[in-house]
Amino acid sequence: MTAGVRYPRHVRVRARADFDRIFASATRTASPMLAVHLLSEAGPARLGLAVSRKVDKRAVGRNRIKRVLRDAFRLMQPQLAPGSYVVVARPAAAQADNPALRAAFLNVLRRARALPPSAAAGTMPASPIPSTPVSSGA
Repeated sequence: MTAGVRYPRHVRVRARADFDRIFASATRTASPMLAVHLLSEAGPARLGLAVSRKVDKRAVGRNRIKRVLRDAFRLMQPQLAPGSYVVVARPAAAQADNPALRAAFLNVLRRARALPPSAAAGTMPASPIPSTPVSSGA
């Protein structure tokens, strides 16, 4: 475990009433593997997970999905916007390997604007073109 980065009890969404409140009034962003319900509120970023038997009939598969998502959340939590996050896994998540699950989670959080956008890779320079006129050497 990374020093200083933990997943304590107060950053978990656990109560049925909390899940119901988040599902009722949160904004939802989805991908083929995951749906994230984000309710902006004060306090630290909190995570709730919903992985049903429709996703994977075997408990070991459902627990793997939850373990990967909890770990990814734990590492990203300092950068996340405050609020409550409920992640609902979809059946495609059962066939995905761990790096693909992490990438899907990261992607859906960026689309939900919970994380700062990543620097776009491209050929253009990151800084603007200098506005100093070029002398013609006369």
